[in-house]
Order: sequence, then C-alpha cells, then structure tokens
Amino acid sequence: MARRSYTVGIVGLGFGRAHIPAFQANGCQVIAVCQRDRAAAQTVATRYQVPQVFERWEEMIERARPEIVVVATPPVLHQAIATAAFAAGAHVLCEKPFAMSVAEGRAIVEAASRAGRIGMTSFNWRFISAMQRFNAIAAESVGRPFHVDGHWQGGRSADPSTPATWRLDRAMAGHGAMGDAGVHLIDLVRWNFGEFTRVCAQAGIANPSRPVLGGDKPTDAEDFCAVLGELASGAQVTLRVSRAARGRNEHGLDAYGAAGAVMYRVDRAQPRWYRGELSVASGGGSFERVKVPAGLPRSAGEGDAMEVVGKTTIAPLVKRLLGAIRKGEPASPSFEDGLRSQAVLDAVLESETRGGWVSVAT
Repeated sequence: MARRSYTVGIVGLGFGRAHIPAFQANGCQVIAVCQRDRAAAQTVATRYQVPQVFERWEEMIERARPEIVVVATPPVLHQAIATAAFAAGAHVLCEKPFAMSVAEGRAIVEAASRAGRIGMTSFNWRFISAMQRFNAIAAESVGRPFHVDGHWQGGRSADPSTPATWRLDRAMAGHGAMGDAGVHLIDLVRWNFGEFTRVCAQAGIANPSRPVLGGDKPTDAEDFCAVLGELASGAQVTLRVSRAARGRNEHGLDAYGAAGAVMYRVDRAQPRWYRGELSVASGGGSFERVKVPAGLPRSAGEGDAMEVVGKTTIAPLVKRLLGAIRKGEPASPSFEDGLRSQAVLDAVLESETRGGWVSVAT
C-alpha cells in the first residue's frame, strides 16, 4: 500500500525555500508558502507549483490548514508560530536556533506535548553522509573522548557593503554567528559525545557601524566567536565560528580520545560536497580516509545551491520526520535537542556579555 502524502505549509522563504524540494522529494504536497513580501513569495510558489501564497502566517495556518508547518522565520517568531500551528493540529519542523531563549524553548516543547503533535528541530547537518558514518563509529573509534574541536567558517558578513539582514539584529535573531552556524556544531558535539556542562566564550562584530535591517541602531549580533567548553564526560571542547571568514565555506569536527581519533570535513566549494569527508586514526597510526557513499539519488545534486542543500541535507531529515509522524514516535533531532542546544547558546551569550565560565542549564 502506498504511503499517504502529507500537506505542508512553509513560513519564511529565505532558508525556508530549501525545505520545498526536500518535502517534495519525500512525496509531500507543499500547499502553501508565507512571506511578508508577497511578490517574492509568489515567485517562489510559481517556481515550485505551490498553489497558495500568504503574507501573514496566521492566515496561512487558518486557511490552508497544512498538516505540517515549517517555521523558517527569524527566531523571534518561532514560539508564536509553532504554538499556533500545534493549536491547529499541525506537526512542526522548526529551524534553528530553536527559540530566543530556553524559557521560550520550553514553552514550545510544552505546546507540542499539549497538542499531542510531533515536533522536530531542523539540525539538517546531521545528515551529511560522512557525519552519519562519524556518528556510527565515534564511540568505538574514539573511545573515552579527551578533546573535541569544531569549526564553521563562512564569509557572509565580511564585506561591509553587503546588505543588512535580520541576522545582524539580536532582537530578531537572538544570536549572531552562533545561532547561524555554531548551534549546528553544538548539536553535532552533543549528538556524538554528550551534554555540555559549562562554556566560556569571546566574540566580535566584523562591521560594528553597519546598521541593522530597517533601523538606525548598529549591528549587535556577533560575527565570530570562540568557545571553550566542557562535557559531562570531562572532555574538553573548542569551537571556532565565523561568518566573516573571507574565502571560506566549510566546517569540520575532530575528536581525539583513548582509542583513536576521527576527523570530519565538509567543504562546500568542492563538487559533491554533501558527501563530506571522514578520516580515522587508530592507536598510534596516522589518519586514513574512510570511504563514504553518498546514499542519495543522482538528482539530489541538481539545481541551485539552496535546492542542493534541501535535497541533500533536509530531505533525509524530512524522511525521519514523516516516519515519526506515521508511527506516532518522537522525531530525532527532537525539540528536546533544540532546547538543550538553546541552553548552550544562552550560556555562550551570557559568557560573551559578562566574561568567564558559565554553567549550562539542565
């Protein structure tokens, strides 16, 4: 028997556009998109043959009644949209960072529980083929972890002439580079090696005189950040995150422990970057590459950059979401994953502000 299709509504068409081909690749019907700029939303809808376009998310939820709502707006809106979607009986896939704070994140989790609906956090970078393999072999290959080193580097904010977006405004975004990309590193560390207990962070802004979008106040969200952390296991963590690293568009995660080491890389300037690269060092030996099959249809690498991200990293996540909905089981990465990563982000922000080590809320 063929599995039934689900209807989907997507709020926010910046990165949210990548979700359209991801759901369509899984046989879902994207029936509505929503963005304040209706003309831009209509262009997207026409491109992907989406029948309904809305300027207000409240109207989309009420009139289109999608079974799944994707929340891909600035984080300041996540709680309101997710709560309304649950109240309307929808399941929710929420982009990261999960919320503006742990308190807001808890409210979203509670709304999902009250409604009896499935919630999933869009930690799509778990689904790179090399990272899936990393997760499968890390415990055995690393053993007791001593140190984990992660980096995420891009150049989006390096040029002062680049037009401002909501991502530069802490009131809209909650965080800067850490919310943009660093939260993915936090999730990958948590997923593979356990919970953070404390962090110490230092951050900076590349172009502090550039005003935020639609306002006169200067940028106040960090463009680069260095984080020291400690895990419950006692392992040390270092994270380096930047959206002001000219010429770079890549990330990686290295782990060193009692049994050996594992090294993961994704360089999006390379062809078929979505496979990633993985190397392992055992005992006293040097690193050796591990062959990682893509595990994706050939068409996944076709289209523009946003479509490729959607089909290669979000589509596998959507497949997990649909499986959880059909079985009535929790989705992974879950809202709890989003909430726990949010707790680390909150501690990083506090450390940026007042300095020193800050404990991560449990």
